[in-house]
Amino acid sequence: MAKDLIKLTDGELLTRYTEGEEAAFREIVTRYKNGLYAFLRMFLNRRELVEDVFQETFLQLFNSRESFDTSRPLRPWLFTIAANKAKDALRKWQRKNAIPIGTMTDSEDMSFDDMLNSVSSDRTMPYEELQKEETALRVRQIISVMPENLREILVFAYFNRFSYKQMAEILSIPIGTVKSRLHTAVGRFEKEWTSSVGSKES
Repeated sequence: MAKDLIKLTDGELLTRYTEGEEAAFREIVTRYKNGLYAFLRMFLNRRELVEDVFQETFLQLFNSRESFDTSRPLRPWLFTIAANKAKDALRKWQRKNAIPIGTMTDSEDMSFDDMLNSVSSDRTMPYEELQKEETALRVRQIISVMPENLREILVFAYFNRFSYKQMAEILSIPIGTVKSRLHTAVGRFEKEWTSSVGSKES
């Protein structure tokens, strides 16, 4: 049965779940849990918040059986839920603790390379691994101190590969705003990255 579910589209899984087949919901979780968790780790940078929002996102999905629109793509909808819950959780946490999100660190951070899955490790030497870890940490630090709207657009665009149209739908903003905000975010990141590299080399 599990193998049969793997072959189904998201829409077919949602339909099965609305009909009462909970194994279909478990397959949806399996399909999206890693990407969603990576997104939340990048956006929130705080483990306890990530765990809470991760669970709340799938709980809302679980409880929304009656309101599913199986004709719409699941992934953007799921990330919309996660992004909204993440922003709410972040604001509540910051009000309570009054600490800028960028000052927080976590020694158990998920590797950037796990998220991007862009470098194969079979030819990587230990020194290169060290360099990648240092790069990952620097990138994460830069993103963590960016304004929320710029941080989320970078995460959506570069680490989750959403299209302009999908980002516009998720964030409820015009495509033109997506493009201009992403342009601003990339410019901000490049400036901070150059500054970071320069200070490290000096």
